[in-house]
Amino acid sequence: MSTKSFKVCDAADIQAGTHSQVRVPGLGAVAVYHVEGEFFVTADSCTHMQASLGEEGSLEGHVIQCTWHNGKFDIRTGAVVGPPCPAPLRTYPVTLKDGAVYVEAAAG
Repeated sequence: MSTKSFKVCDAADIQAGTHSQVRVPGLGAVAVYHVEGEFFVTADSCTHMQASLGEEGSLEGHVIQCTWHNGKFDIRTGAVVGPPCPAPLRTYPVTLKDGAVYVEAAAG
């Protein structure tokens, strides 16, 4: 399967230590995190009950906590680090280019 590069946002849009939901044409909603000088991008929906992590999640270091039922994920790997989440969170490879955050994802 081929991949495509998607521009998610300008790096300046996400302040250090924060996160946000971003809707990307052709990709849908993702959560973007700016932690310790790095950017991370994951699926926006919690794998438990589909709450938006970008809009409602609580970020502490590299862990995003869903505020609906307190499930936790490592934003670097998508690994579940706190129940009740049944599956890991999808993560995307991130590239910074010309002051913008890009991800690689399946085309089509």
